[in-house]
Amino acid sequence: MTIDDYRKEINHLDNELLRIFNQRAALALKIGEIKKEQGIPVYDPEREKRIFETISQANPGPLENDAIVRLFERVIDESRSLERIRTKGI
Repeated sequence: MTIDDYRKEINHLDNELLRIFNQRAALALKIGEIKKEQGIPVYDPEREKRIFETISQANPGPLENDAIVRLFERVIDESRSLERIRTKGI
């Protein structure tokens, strides 16, 4: 394969990631609405800890677990911010 072939594949994956990130955010918003109705805090450190443990165990590489956790921390942080904005924070 050529560099252009690899770049096309990366572009395709970037578009897929974009779709998945937005799909995840939409689900987080639904969860945020439920949390608001039930008076549950947006931030759940135990849930996040379990997520990081699960993804670290499932990570086949080549990215190190620390890198994967940092990526997920960012995605989760953005989802949490979106929940707070849309549900007027808890």
